[in-house]
Amino acid sequence: MSDSTSALFSATQRSGWIRLRTLIVLRWFAIAGQIGAIFIARRVFDVQLELGLCYLVIGAAVIANLVATFIYPETKRLTDRQSFALLLFDICQLSALIYLTGGLNNPFALLIMAPVTVSATVLTMRSTLLLGIVALAAITCVAAFHLPLQTSEGEIYELPALFLFGFWLAIVIGTVFLGIYARRVTGEIHSMSQALLATQMALAREQKLTDLGGVVAAAAHELGTPLATIKLVSTEMMDELEEGTHLKEDAELIREQADRCREILRSMGRAGKDDKHLKRAPLETVIHEAAEPHLDRGKDISFALVSDEAPGAQPMVMRYPEFVHGIRNLVQNAVDFADSRVWVEIGWSDDAITVRILDNGPGFPAQLIGRIGDPFVRRRASATETAKRPEYEGMGLGLFIAKTLLERTGAELSFANGSDPFLEESERPEKSGAIVQVRWARSALEGKPEDWTGPLGENQQFA
Repeated sequence: MSDSTSALFSATQRSGWIRLRTLIVLRWFAIAGQIGAIFIARRVFDVQLELGLCYLVIGAAVIANLVATFIYPETKRLTDRQSFALLLFDICQLSALIYLTGGLNNPFALLIMAPVTVSATVLTMRSTLLLGIVALAAITCVAAFHLPLQTSEGEIYELPALFLFGFWLAIVIGTVFLGIYARRVTGEIHSMSQALLATQMALAREQKLTDLGGVVAAAAHELGTPLATIKLVSTEMMDELEEGTHLKEDAELIREQADRCREILRSMGRAGKDDKHLKRAPLETVIHEAAEPHLDRGKDISFALVSDEAPGAQPMVMRYPEFVHGIRNLVQNAVDFADSRVWVEIGWSDDAITVRILDNGPGFPAQLIGRIGDPFVRRRASATETAKRPEYEGMGLGLFIAKTLLERTGAELSFANGSDPFLEESERPEKSGAIVQVRWARSALEGKPEDWTGPLGENQQFA
């Protein structure tokens, strides 16, 4: 992928994810809960509270909500800094309320984890860390300094020191755990959605290229007859006109330009019209077509038929865009990491088709074998790796896109290494790098019988 596309799919760009209205609604629920808890504590349990200060703190949240509601439109989406400021206000407001209502003796103190959890899902790592530090510092302060909970008779509600410490420790661990958990899960969901979008874009691009090739080839075929007529007429005019006249030179120019048009259309039209002949091709031909963009990248790519059957009996397969683009991505990955050579082995049997792509590079990292095919699993390249492969700008999407597209055609993929990476250089076999095997049922690639049997019929006009 290009740098601009990489920036587009960066998993760290989360600005604009959350609407201001969402936080406002959540805060209204929090305000209602705070008022309800204070009312019940005062009326039902006869807990003496600093009601004026408590309602002042709650009133600050009410004012903030009203101001945000009337100033900003409902569709307002928050930047990272704006979301950080709102969540920081929520932490400070909640901490002040906990201070006025008994500190950690108030079981609602655990709600301090909520703003940090929200931050972990929508803000950057830096903002989440800052909010987490502020929340933990605030809960530690109110654990040591707070107004006591007492009844009108002077009885004080206070937990034993051991339980207070346990509650504080539970809040600290819960804040850290929920923050990490929420961020990891949200990050994976975001990465998967971006990877699926990239897959759809790749498939749409391949489909457009296929359609464009058909249109160009159809144009080349349809224009062949009028161009031949122009050439014939211009040749006859040349025979009848005198040498050295402007009309003869014009006739020669017309014939030359007609020949040029035919050559241009012939070079552009590699595929024909959308007929049954051109929807199918021998398996080896389609594999060559898929690998063609990477044949001139400085690595030796060899193709081999490894079937026990005669080469002439190789299956005819459908030119599915998913099939072509998926194999192309696998070949690209092999060329990116191969030292000097890539092998593409094509095999088939009565009921299955197999394609194996091998290289003599370092192979897949052992710790990632089980995760290959997931988006964004590739770690950041070191300086040494970048120097060896300066043209490589992968994001971990290539294998994911290939796996997703090929599985849509009914393929099963397996990933392995050709040798133990701890062997000495002299002990390693020639095909010592990564091995990707793709296997289909023959019926999956050969298509339905009605797709390739019977008369071809007339070519359909392009809209």
